[in-house]
Amino acid sequence: MQTSLSEKARQLPRAEEAESILRTCVHCGFCNATCPTYQLLGDELDGPRGRIYLIKQVLEGNEVTRKTQLHLDRCLSCRNCETTCPSGVDYHNLLDIGRAVVDAAVPRPIGQRLLRGGLRAVAPDASLFKGLLGAGRIFRALLPETLQTKLPRGTSAIAPRPVARHARKVLMLEGCVQPGLSPNTNIAAARVLDRLRIGITPALNAGCCGAVDYHLDAQAKGLERARKNIDAWWPAIEQGAEAIVQTASGCGAFIKDYGHLLCTDPVYAEKAKTVSALAKDLVEVLREEPLESLGIHADQRLAFHCPCTLQHAQKLGGAVESVLTRLGFNLTTVPDAHLCCGSAGTYSITQPALARQLRDQKLNALESGHPDVIATANIGCQTHLDGAGRTPVRHWIELVDAAMPLVRDA
Repeated sequence: MQTSLSEKARQLPRAEEAESILRTCVHCGFCNATCPTYQLLGDELDGPRGRIYLIKQVLEGNEVTRKTQLHLDRCLSCRNCETTCPSGVDYHNLLDIGRAVVDAAVPRPIGQRLLRGGLRAVAPDASLFKGLLGAGRIFRALLPETLQTKLPRGTSAIAPRPVARHARKVLMLEGCVQPGLSPNTNIAAARVLDRLRIGITPALNAGCCGAVDYHLDAQAKGLERARKNIDAWWPAIEQGAEAIVQTASGCGAFIKDYGHLLCTDPVYAEKAKTVSALAKDLVEVLREEPLESLGIHADQRLAFHCPCTLQHAQKLGGAVESVLTRLGFNLTTVPDAHLCCGSAGTYSITQPALARQLRDQKLNALESGHPDVIATANIGCQTHLDGAGRTPVRHWIELVDAAMPLVRDA
């Protein structure tokens, strides 16, 4: 694609990157065939090809309007188009660049500003989020339906977390909303890793990965959180931590991008590159281990929802399914498994109508094989799908942990 960036656009820090991505696109339209919002809305501007054209117009100096912002907002950032694209267009980075320019030029309505500001204030703060979650459970009936569906359907006893006692050590991102919404997920991961003789080194100063801020009009704040996490993990990395493990694929996808997003930072570029190289989704660690030693006895029939951040961003489609099959779980076939469930970080809150349509379509596909439970690998997908009140949805590692036999000493 030919481009002619305006002089103003050429002053942007990522102007050269944006121009390179734009020139990669040949406007073939294959991306639209797998774009969830294009399939729902049928509007060229609500598909990747149309959004690329909108960003091109903006960077070439054309008028930026609220309509431009709306079409970019409707993008799920699911990256299905990247999996489909024969030209290898780096769509998500172009979208980040375009959104930053558009958001700087088009003031949002007050309602949107309050919603996005509230999400940025609450979601990354694990303690605040957990406290508000507790209050939400008490006053559930008074909350808007959009928020009611985000509350866990039930409560479960918090399992004990093993103390690190093995020579092999990894770090683990504890997350921000997951400890409140699904507190046993990281505990289950720690218990399974412990059984495999891998311990978790605490990193108390690490916090939110930064994705919430970065994707809600606050890219600088998101990168600030990335730097803070790098500082928190660095001492353990220097002491030989094997990996930085994530149980939420959305966080993992963002951490694996630290190296790219901070590549021009003179202080953090090399450290960020190292952190991204060490970042591993939990399945990447487990699939290399002797899983037969876990002694799993599984008889559940389950459907696995592979999050977009796992299959399209991290290119790990089929990895969890392979591990679960190896462990003896009975997996059902899921039609259109490549399509997004509509969670997409905060999308289910900022774009609730579209998110609900996508959720219901995804649940119909997941339930077509009549599973006992639906498993997934990302807290956003888990909460969004479970909020429909249909088949229970849990993180896959909790099912593995529950199927392990009790032992007195591992």
